Amino acid sequence: MNILGIYHYWVFAILLMIGFYAVIAKLNLIKKLIGLSLVQAAVFLLYITMGNVEGGSAPIFGYGAEIFSNPLPQVLILTAIVVGISTMALGLGLVVRIKEEYGSIEEDEIQEIDRR
Repeated sequence: MNILGIYHYWVFAILLMIGFYAVIAKLNLIKKLIGLSLVQAAVFLLYITMGNVEGGSAPIFGYGAEIFSNPLPQVLILTAIVVGISTMALGLGLVVRIKEEYGSIEEDEIQEIDRR
């Protein structure tokens, strides 16, 4: 197996680790949300590339193809994109509300205000 033939797994791993780092290490709430978005994109990439069949065609009968690609991963990803957008909108709404309440979106400043 050639390492260049599985480049999408490397891209998945790199995106996942960058997103995970942003969620864990960054103190800014917007940066944390961007990190979550990167993790989502990595998972989307993994599912879509796993659904690819070498030499397969769309599952439309009548074209004479013998090998078909499974449409289920693409359907699941479409649903996940809608859920991801909703989650991101909710997260951004919470960040706006936190900014109104605490005057900051930095996690350490918010925790300091809560300790007082």
